Order: sequence, then C-alpha cells, then structure tokens
Amino acid sequence: MNYSVDERYDAVVITLKGNIMGGPDGQQLHDQLRELVDEGKTHVVVDLSKTKFMNSSGLGMLISGLTTMRNAGGDLRLARVADRIQSLLVITKLITVFKEFDTVDEAVESFDTEPPSEMETEEP
Repeated sequence: MNYSVDERYDAVVITLKGNIMGGPDGQQLHDQLRELVDEGKTHVVVDLSKTKFMNSSGLGMLISGLTTMRNAGGDLRLARVADRIQSLLVITKLITVFKEFDTVDEAVESFDTEPPSEMETEEP
C-alpha cells in the first residue's frame, strides 16, 4: 500500500493506493494520523478510488483511524469508494459507521455542513 497526503481547505485528504491489508502499512498510516492530530488537523477524508483490494486488517486500519480522529474531536470520512470495497462495507455493516461521499470535494465540504459522527470510543 502506498498513500499520498494533500491538504484541502480545512481537511486532509489521504489517497490510499493498491492493496490495503494492514500490517506495517497500517502502522505507518496510524502514525500519520497521530501526527495530524498532534498538528490539530482532525478532519480527514480517505480517498479509496485507487484501492484495488482490502481485507479485514485493512478494514481494521480504517476503523482505527476513525477512532483516532473521533477521539480527537474530528472525523474520518470516505470518498470515491470502489464497488468491491463498497460491498465489503455493506457486508460488514461498516457502511453505518462511516460517512461516505461520491467525490473528495463533497467529503471535504461536508465538514462545513455536517457535525462529526458520534461514536462511543474508549480513551487510551
């Protein structure tokens, strides 16, 4: 997995590329998200348009990122979810947990119009 980070207005867009399977890549992404929180950047959009495959560890990585952002008072939202990944989110019922948008711009703009989702999280 590779990823790129781009700041747009009041949000950070992370574009995940390739196969999302957790492991060392998951730790790298987690570290990136913690760094963003430390910088006060808690509005994150994950662009999944270039994601080819995702397994359960990859889903866990997204959930961990979501929890990190919500614990910091922000949110992690998904954009441009490929059909294969969409099916995985529906089957696992995670579609009810994440806010999802057709475009990155819609997801970025949503931070101005929609409050962060409420989710019970545990303090570390």
